[in-house]
Amino acid sequence: MQDFQDTNDPLHVTLERTLAAIDTPTITLRRLLDLIGEQGLLFLCALLAIPFLLPVSIPGVSGVFGPAIILIAAGITGNRMPWIPRRLAHKEFNSEKLKGTLKRGMRIVMRVERVVRPRFRGITAAGLPARLNGTAIIFAAVLMMAPFGLIPFTNTLPAFAIVLLSIGMSQRDGLVVIGGYLFILATLIYFGVLLWLTLQAGQGLFGFFSS
Repeated sequence: MQDFQDTNDPLHVTLERTLAAIDTPTITLRRLLDLIGEQGLLFLCALLAIPFLLPVSIPGVSGVFGPAIILIAAGITGNRMPWIPRRLAHKEFNSEKLKGTLKRGMRIVMRVERVVRPRFRGITAAGLPARLNGTAIIFAAVLMMAPFGLIPFTNTLPAFAIVLLSIGMSQRDGLVVIGGYLFILATLIYFGVLLWLTLQAGQGLFGFFSS
């Protein structure tokens, strides 16, 4: 069985190494996967979520990184290497824009890493806990892809969930994993409030035009 959770380096070190290795005008998702390697698949989930933490936009990111996180997390959940469709794997992105975004996101990651240490290991154990956590990453990625991109925090909250779940699993920190679940809960509450406000506004408009 493969173990995608144990990694020797913290995420910011993996990010620095990956950024230094990006030396072409464009880069593909497949190239990113090759740079990080099998044991960095959880880190790759976190890395792909980082652009959604920041108020910047890289063209084409949401339609590629979201599905990629789902497929990678599905592979982790099933304890196998993920299958990435050719169309996603070979999608090209501007390297300088991606590197700039990742460098800014690294500051957030390093703040999280200051409090990360092995604890509550049962939450990050192999088997059922790992499958549940992988499923949570998939769910967070689905929420992150919800069509609310222009509304503040609709991408940010689930992206934080993915980053915390991924870092917590890879570093065996169950408390950070719990933090990821709390961000998923916060996302659901936030989406529920948005839906309620939308329905209220719709009813108000309907009442206005029907009166």
